[in-house]
Amino acid sequence: MSVDHSVTPIGFGAASIARPRARRGAGAVQMWLWGVAACIFLMVLVGGATRLTESGLSITEWEPLFGAIPPLTAAAWDAKFDAYKQIPQFALHPDMTLSAFKAIFFWEWAHRLIGRALGLVIALPLAAFWITGRLPRGLKPRLVGLLCLVGLQGAVGWWMVKSGLTARTEVSQYRLATHLLLATFTLGYVVWMAQGLRARREAVPAGLRGVATALMILVFCQIGLGALVAGLRAGLVYNTWPAMEGHLIPPLASLFFQAPLWSNLFENVTTVQFDHRMLAYLVLGVALLHAIQVARSVPGTAAARRAVALAGLVACQAAIGIATLLWVVPLGAALAHQAFAMVVFSMAVVHRRGLS
Repeated sequence: MSVDHSVTPIGFGAASIARPRARRGAGAVQMWLWGVAACIFLMVLVGGATRLTESGLSITEWEPLFGAIPPLTAAAWDAKFDAYKQIPQFALHPDMTLSAFKAIFFWEWAHRLIGRALGLVIALPLAAFWITGRLPRGLKPRLVGLLCLVGLQGAVGWWMVKSGLTARTEVSQYRLATHLLLATFTLGYVVWMAQGLRARREAVPAGLRGVATALMILVFCQIGLGALVAGLRAGLVYNTWPAMEGHLIPPLASLFFQAPLWSNLFENVTTVQFDHRMLAYLVLGVALLHAIQVARSVPGTAAARRAVALAGLVACQAAIGIATLLWVVPLGAALAHQAFAMVVFSMAVVHRRGLS
């Protein structure tokens, strides 16, 4: 009796072959995801520089595709400069020269270019990993979600810019905070996936996992408050510490004089800066207590080391924030403060993802 060698033995079909291939590709996928996270970090950093140099309104059109090419002729530069002269912000800089305009144009153009490059950094390797079957099980829909998040980020960025092209001389602090928080969420989303590809996680009591989750959320909220501070230029007032013009807690008349009362939380520079300070103290306190609790509960473990590292990073971030305030928000210190916020949040995500 002859044997038909064309029949695939049970357990060795295409699906079973794809599983080892996906396992072998997990390392490459993880490296790619960390690279994506680095690109998002760079985009946030350049976005911070764009905000701090008041460059965000220098490009008055979206142009998702053709905007990747900067002006190449004198006539093209004149056209871009003329468009900028039509928006209210130009009235604050009536003596601006073409050379000065090119300087602010560069920051906004670079920020948008990194956003476009990020889309390619995600889409092209994703297609390659997908086609070659090297994506770990269950990761495909999450990566499609990542592409959607990046596309949404671009749309929100233009929505933010539009708020400063008509009646305002700067973008809305609400839209600025939305833009930064979406970028922060996307960074955390990528870090969570990348860290999740590690096989080993540490078992800790459920209470410690809860505190680690709370730390992630608190840092995220603190970044949102920082965006409001930046949007309102609230860092340029009350440049003393720990008191705010002689008060550890400003008078209620200063904190809640606007109507409706809730608007003070988002539009009153005194209240926004005070809230940012208070939440910073809370984050630092929770991080320190968590580090002590984890070190006592599971001493000598990777979880304990991460918790201590996270507390140290939070302390460093607080020191940078205080220095930035006392020095009246110089560009270098402000950028360091924003960059370190992303480092702290990423570490909070890595720490929480490593717990089971």
